[in-house]
Amino acid sequence: MKAIIPVAGVGTRLRPHTYTQPKPLIPVAGKPIIASIVDQLVDCGIGSFVFVIGYLGDKIRDYIEQNYSHFDISFVYQDERLGLGHAIWLSREHFSEGEEVLIVLGDTIFDGDLKPMMDQKGSILGVKKVEDPRQFGVVVVSEQGFITQVIEKPKIPKSNLALVGIYKIEDTGLLRQGLEHIIQEEIKTRNEFQLSDALMYMIHAGHKMCTYTIDNWFDCGKKEILLETNAMLLKRKPQSNLKEQFKNTIIIPPVSIGKHCQISDCIIGPHVSVGDHSELRYTIVKDSIIGNFAHIEEAVLHRSIIGNDAAIKGLSQSLNIGDNTEIDFS
Repeated sequence: MKAIIPVAGVGTRLRPHTYTQPKPLIPVAGKPIIASIVDQLVDCGIGSFVFVIGYLGDKIRDYIEQNYSHFDISFVYQDERLGLGHAIWLSREHFSEGEEVLIVLGDTIFDGDLKPMMDQKGSILGVKKVEDPRQFGVVVVSEQGFITQVIEKPKIPKSNLALVGIYKIEDTGLLRQGLEHIIQEEIKTRNEFQLSDALMYMIHAGHKMCTYTIDNWFDCGKKEILLETNAMLLKRKPQSNLKEQFKNTIIIPPVSIGKHCQISDCIIGPHVSVGDHSELRYTIVKDSIIGNFAHIEEAVLHRSIIGNDAAIKGLSQSLNIGDNTEIDFS
């Protein structure tokens, strides 16, 4: 099975961080979002990947090639952001008839074991019940358990089963036909070529699709969800004894502290990720993500995201600070 991971989005909801680095490379619990996704798929036995890249795509390509070169890796460029259906259509030459594909959104971390979904026969769409389906793609399921409709962000939802961003497709030949159909016929929903319309083409052609309920998923496109995901993953990460490594510093687990950090006279945690080569002095920080090479002094931070190479001095706030920023409140 081959995984197709679209990562060409701009990430406007996470600005200013995504001005300088793509959203999939933002660190969560000590490693980039894309690494958490790829590692989870590797654990399910997948060793072949196609990444659809665009905005700041060279940075994603460099990271993947440096860290996953031992796998079968391909890259496709989506120069125009014309929707998920368009992204998968661009990658059509990388999957052939008879080869199952797994489409996974590149900014979504899944909570739970995906192996049963991989092992289940047929085409399977990951779903979860939500309170307000209007912000998601939704599916309608028949009494026999087959999907009858896939609808992108409906104003009046017919179902509360939301698509979570993972699609296992068995009939890739029919998928290619559906993608070709929506592109050639200029079929757009919400001004974009949607994968949901290609899936509906397959359903109308008689292809059977079922659902698989995902325990939980985190669309890491907002600050609040990013911090929530960071906390969740840190709780599951084995904790090493950091209390004796840093001078006059209290560590409250769970935390993740990168390599070559200088920390003194601080209280760190809980739910804090600190990137490599960062320096923290006389600082209290909890429920936060701090990037690489950050310098923070005499600050109290909570529910904050601090970008790479940012410098902060003399502050007690909740912040969302991008890369290469310097703030002095002293």
